Amino acid sequence: MQLTGLLHGAPLMRHVDFPVTEVLGPTATEAEIQDFINRHKLVFIKPVFKGGVGKKGKAGLIGKATDLRTALAERERLFFVEHRHGNATSKANGVTFEAGVPAEHEVYFSITDSTVFRAPTMTLTHVGGVDIEELDKKYIAHIPFEALTGLKAFVVANALSDIGAPKEIISPLVQHLPKLWDLFHLYGMTTLELNPIRMAIGRDGRLTPKACDFKGGFDRDDPRWHRLDLPDESFAGDTSAFELEVNQLRTHQGQSDVFVINPNGTILAPTFGGGANSLVTEVLGEAAIISSDFGGNPPYEKMKSVAAICFKHWLKQANVLFIIGGKSNNTDIYETFRAMADALREYFSRNGPTPLFVVVGRGGPNLVRGLGALAEAFDNLGLPYRFFGFDSAISEVVNYAKEVDAWMRAGGRAAVAARLNIKQAA
Repeated sequence: MQLTGLLHGAPLMRHVDFPVTEVLGPTATEAEIQDFINRHKLVFIKPVFKGGVGKKGKAGLIGKATDLRTALAERERLFFVEHRHGNATSKANGVTFEAGVPAEHEVYFSITDSTVFRAPTMTLTHVGGVDIEELDKKYIAHIPFEALTGLKAFVVANALSDIGAPKEIISPLVQHLPKLWDLFHLYGMTTLELNPIRMAIGRDGRLTPKACDFKGGFDRDDPRWHRLDLPDESFAGDTSAFELEVNQLRTHQGQSDVFVINPNGTILAPTFGGGANSLVTEVLGEAAIISSDFGGNPPYEKMKSVAAICFKHWLKQANVLFIIGGKSNNTDIYETFRAMADALREYFSRNGPTPLFVVVGRGGPNLVRGLGALAEAFDNLGLPYRFFGFDSAISEVVNYAKEVDAWMRAGGRAAVAARLNIKQAA
């Protein structure tokens, strides 16, 4: 689950007393907007999207105004604007008016759960307001720290000194940035990013960091995020019928996180594990139909229902059914694979055969029994398949699935259709 923008981000940061620029929501009246402009002189107008949507600035979707007429015109332009990011298109539903903060210094700050360091990690640079990927590495600090002790002031101070930050911004940041660990840790967050934090100059000449944008990711299975009393619709993106069906199966045991990457893709990849999901999604690119994580030891009934929904929506167009995950510690591979095999049999029974090549890569408890259950189903259905065990590099398995997809596109699908006695491939 993701949030972007200050409509909901500003109240979150007030939970930990982190300074944030003033914000008006979509229901602001003309009188309120005029008063806002009178007090702040410069106002930024930003569209409000459901869920997490980035790159709005580069797409020209941030307006600014110094008078009411311009502010209202920008509100009209952006209130229901559409924004394409990657393969997804989102439509705004409202705007925010955010006070401009005059400042000489901008800062980028984030906390994430790093798979590299296996620890929460702070990323910090005194060159904020731009994509961090575009910066010289010498200006960026990536600092892991102990979750038990939290983000201490000395960690921030040392990081800023190491990257050559101006001395005048170090003390204010050391005072305020550690507060964000409380927000991250106490409310079930997986990512927290502020970009930019603008160093506002007070009447006494002292600098104060003010958050001017917010991005946050939350673990939906962590109940602590409910403490924030966020409205349900704040996480409800432009959800497809497929995503709605899968999300209705959410239970305490087993994950069912899905997102449609490319509705015209040709590789259906039910994936187990967040790390595997990241790798699979990145390498498959636009060939992938969905991004998913079905780990967490789902019971037979849930896994069968999830698989059935995936097959109902996407199997007909898929060239490759790619069942992939890392080496599990606690997921019963036999139960999950048996459930998927039964769901596939039922799909073929109801809808008839479809040309398909199956690639499987997995490791974990009862792996051999699970592969046996899949092999029996695929043999009975006449489907070609290839299995990889825990000793195979997952990156190579993903590349193999891409090669199979290319073969299917180049005539393999017709060959499989002939093998299944299908007169014309779907």
